[in-house]
Amino acid sequence: MFDSVRDDLRATLDEIRAAGLHKPERVIGTPQSATVNVTAGGRPGEVLNFCANNYLGLADHPEVIAAAHEALDRWGYGMASVRFICGTQEVHKELEARLSAFLGQEDTILYSSCFDANGGVFETLLGPGDAVISDALNHASIIDGIRLSKARRFRYANRDMADLERRLKEAAEGGARRKLIVTDGVFSMDGYVAPLDEICDLADRHGAMVMVDDSHAVGFVGPGGRGTPELHGVMDRVDIVTGTLGKALGGASGGYVAARAEIVALLRQRSRPYLFSNTLAPVIAAASLKVLDLLESADDLRVRLRENTGLFRRRMTEEGFDILPGDHAIAPVMIGDAARAGRMAELLLERGVYVTGFSYPVVPQGQARIRVQLSAAHSTDDVNRAADAFVAARAELDA
Repeated sequence: MFDSVRDDLRATLDEIRAAGLHKPERVIGTPQSATVNVTAGGRPGEVLNFCANNYLGLADHPEVIAAAHEALDRWGYGMASVRFICGTQEVHKELEARLSAFLGQEDTILYSSCFDANGGVFETLLGPGDAVISDALNHASIIDGIRLSKARRFRYANRDMADLERRLKEAAEGGARRKLIVTDGVFSMDGYVAPLDEICDLADRHGAMVMVDDSHAVGFVGPGGRGTPELHGVMDRVDIVTGTLGKALGGASGGYVAARAEIVALLRQRSRPYLFSNTLAPVIAAASLKVLDLLESADDLRVRLRENTGLFRRRMTEEGFDILPGDHAIAPVMIGDAARAGRMAELLLERGVYVTGFSYPVVPQGQARIRVQLSAAHSTDDVNRAADAFVAARAELDA
């Protein structure tokens, strides 16, 4: 039976390659850091890493690693269970309490990933008589989570408050019992920040709850690194914050929902990814506690990240690249054509700069780009070398 399926799958894979949409996986032989050693899938040797979500450079921070080693000795390797059976340790409860305090929420529940966190919210909270109103550019995990719900679905144009209000009115006219607005805090392909203050104003006006996936913000956006609700001064007005431990907060894995106490209590009873997934490894929970210690004790990493981001965006603008506006550490360099974006990424790797070209279906057709991600671990020289490499790669492409 599979022989006929095999031919179809191979034909699809050939089409992906022919369209320039193939996404190679490069293998690195070092810890995640500002520089990595590529061992397969590209130019071998040490390269500057400008495509990781390691915004604060904590993935190989010595204090985080030390906390992980200590946790392995104290708590063991894994839980081999789900939370409500025998998979809850003191370290898990401590991390939930710390995240709640850090994010200004009443309670927090841990998941194995933010994808699972988003997958477990909508089905639990919303039924056929409810409505969810989602930004058009929300992350795939939000889209998939909404699909699991029987709630009525509305979509509004990216960061378009007039369109959001129209959808809220439609939901009300349809008799929605509960209305939930959901948005990314920072949109991962563009680096754009959601206008949460305006969203909360509309939510108040139309009797809706607000949910934010702040995966690309918590740790470094806002005065204290508490994300886009802090940036916009609405920490007390956002009902649900989801996020990951796998980006700025150490770069490992795991996710969470921080929310009103009753919401978290219901998720513990009904959220399927929580009830049927193995517990977050205790070593990750313990290392994440150390990350929160570092974030709350000093601002140096956030300052360095802002400086690196400003320098790169300024250099690329001066060199005439089409870089999406903003001040976030996600700095998309717009290329347009998918094949050209892939080829430029290859040329940059040859010049010692590791970046990735993004094309359809990750981004819309005709909007291929190289998403550069800055880190506090980069030096000023690293950032300038990356900008110089872009200039040289463009010259070769255009020759």
